[in-house]
Amino acid sequence: MGRFDHYIAGLMRAVVFEDGQATIGEVDDPEPGHRQLLVAVRAAGLNGADITQARGGYPPPSGAPTTGGLEMAGEVVATGPGCQRYSVGDRVMAVVQGGGQADLCVVDEPLAMPVPQLMGWEGAGGFPEVFATAHDALFTQTGLGMGERVCIHGAAGGVGVAAVQLASASGAQVTATVRNPDSRNSVAELGAHAIDPADFIDAGPFDVILELVGAPNWPANLKALATEGRIVVIGVGAGSEITLNLALLMVKRLRLFASTLRPRPLEQRAAVARQVEHHVLPLVDSGQIQVPIARTFPLAEAADAYDYFTTPGKLGKVVLTS
Repeated sequence: MGRFDHYIAGLMRAVVFEDGQATIGEVDDPEPGHRQLLVAVRAAGLNGADITQARGGYPPPSGAPTTGGLEMAGEVVATGPGCQRYSVGDRVMAVVQGGGQADLCVVDEPLAMPVPQLMGWEGAGGFPEVFATAHDALFTQTGLGMGERVCIHGAAGGVGVAAVQLASASGAQVTATVRNPDSRNSVAELGAHAIDPADFIDAGPFDVILELVGAPNWPANLKALATEGRIVVIGVGAGSEITLNLALLMVKRLRLFASTLRPRPLEQRAAVARQVEHHVLPLVDSGQIQVPIARTFPLAEAADAYDYFTTPGKLGKVVLTS
């Protein structure tokens, strides 16, 4: 049976959200517009944003697909007018604003990155969102430098695993908080000193803190920062409301950043893709960067994949495959 034998003409499978749950539905096949690629999806990663969207808390930007999936990898099967870089048959991966968890996905060509020759589909499907998010937060936002000390909270998740590897490859001294003791050795093998979250103040001071957890780590984050330290917040799954000591912020001359990728204009998201392509993909080619996979599911079992994603204690990415 071929990959597309299940098709009804003009319809494809995609992850849709009903009553706070993810399920598989049939939607119209997308068509590429100006400078857009039509990609037959081979793999698509799950992210915390997908879970939040399923529950109604993270609606897609205006004009974006309402179906699930913020990252995908696959083969170009058609190109729209104005495409210059990619052709039918090319292997690409990208961060998208929605629609990645489907048989077909439309990708703006400037967002597409080539899949490295040695990278399999599962790794490629789980790579774009987490490595783009981590690279942008650590280097574009906070300017993490060689030899600086960085603490990465929630380091066993997809973005955390990416951030640990990127920070380590840059020459930073990496501390990673990991709640599940069974996962600490695996995170440490990626280049970090992996510790219980309760111990991170004593492990400081840190020049940079990457916050992937949210409210429970405050106000301890401010205490753990070195003078002129930086915090970047890119995850608040454990809570988003905090009390902030502005006096301590002033005395230590601290800087606070916060960021998301999805709502940004196309030009800004394309710039992030170019940074990842130029600075991170060579590390993939050299074997310095990997995409740990917690588990894969066929696209038809997306509901089970979404349930599994919320299971505590896993390490790495959950990926849907076609």
